[in-house]
Amino acid sequence: MAATVAERKLLVDGEWVETGEWQEVRSPYSGDVVGRHPVADAALAGRAVDAAARALAEPLPAHRRAAILDAVAHLLEERQEDLAQTICAEAGKPLKAARVEASRAVSTYTTAASVARTLAGEVVPMDASEAGTGKLAFTIREPIGIVGAISPFNFPANLVAHKIAPALAAGCPVVLKPASQTPLSALFLAELEHEAGLPAGWLNVLVGPASVIGDVLVEDERVKMITFTGSSGVGWDLRARAAKKKVSLELGNSTPVLVEADTDLEDAATRLAQHAFSFAGQSCISVQRIYVRRAAYDDFVARFVPKVEALRVGDPASDETDVGPVIDEGSKERIASWIAEAKQAGATELAGGEEDGLLRPTVLGDVTPDMKVSCQEVFGPVCTVTPYDTLEEALELANGTEFGLQAGIFTGSVDTALAAARALEFGGVVVNEAPTFRADQMPYGGIKASGNTKEGPAYTVREMTEERLVVLSER
Repeated sequence: MAATVAERKLLVDGEWVETGEWQEVRSPYSGDVVGRHPVADAALAGRAVDAAARALAEPLPAHRRAAILDAVAHLLEERQEDLAQTICAEAGKPLKAARVEASRAVSTYTTAASVARTLAGEVVPMDASEAGTGKLAFTIREPIGIVGAISPFNFPANLVAHKIAPALAAGCPVVLKPASQTPLSALFLAELEHEAGLPAGWLNVLVGPASVIGDVLVEDERVKMITFTGSSGVGWDLRARAAKKKVSLELGNSTPVLVEADTDLEDAATRLAQHAFSFAGQSCISVQRIYVRRAAYDDFVARFVPKVEALRVGDPASDETDVGPVIDEGSKERIASWIAEAKQAGATELAGGEEDGLLRPTVLGDVTPDMKVSCQEVFGPVCTVTPYDTLEEALELANGTEFGLQAGIFTGSVDTALAAARALEFGGVVVNEAPTFRADQMPYGGIKASGNTKEGPAYTVREMTEERLVVLSER
């Protein structure tokens, strides 16, 4: 049976816009058309920035911004299943995972509403120095201005929410360019924003060529900030091109996790089997490199591989499916070539293969650090397992990458956990949980090639505001 086709228009200046050119959205699993939308051009992008500039000229007070965000959260809670079905259809994300994403988006909006109500500066202790005697000083936080947001395909709802909701909490109008593969979820959220009473111009959603819309966001001086989630190469190029703007980047990773012999190996194997292959490994923090203390290596692999092989591969719309397709055929071919290249260079396939045209979860042993499956971001259902003899060796292996988003360690020793937390060169270190873990209110972001910002509404809002000092003198 053919999938239901969702037709959604673009949002510009509070109106649903057609352009005369339509583009289809196809299921990565079946190839069926699941939606269609108009295609934006540079002129429409310019109109969107014009609308955002008008909105910025009429600021919304914090209580109203918070009320709108709360209203979006309420509407989204009521329509979580609709959003989950949309995510599943356009991204090929298994329905059980899509439902989790939809639920997390509710939390993102709720948290952002709280941040909007509590956003404030701080008092500066002026009399701490003689020069400040007789003066009172404090800071206030002002919106940075129009925000250009570019979001990826892999979390087409919640990563959009992580850009829209903090921007509105900060008082910044948004021009959003969602991923062309998965625009329907973003337009779904835009409908809820509109229904919640967001005034015209505060959110504008454009779907079209990244080069065209991106050029407008880079070149228009009224856009003060660009927030980008995606590949490292594109992100850093964008930052170089937009040198006079604030550019916040949340990029890729080659996520490592250490497994010490003193941990609960059954628990570690269970968690890592799940988080190495959720959404076919298409997450910036999908577990990719597992390093296991040599004394526990055989035991861990004996537990881990059967759990991986037990994952159900197939139709993402089925409640039973754990692993669906990767986003497109080009990605599948790239991932398969990396696996083949590793095997040709000596890697051992402990689990893998294809099933009904889909890549099965793949586990590789005997991997060397220079193999692409180790040193680059696979962004697919692949992970490696490698033994180590000392903690120092494991830390060196984990750090031996240009990336630095999140890492993890399983250990029964607090001393080992703290040593790893200090030594691992990553934006976040997760202990006794897969490093794929993310709660939406926590600070999340990387270092090195993985980015230059922290997400989570409270942290994003600080990125999207400017601190202004106010000094009052006694007369």
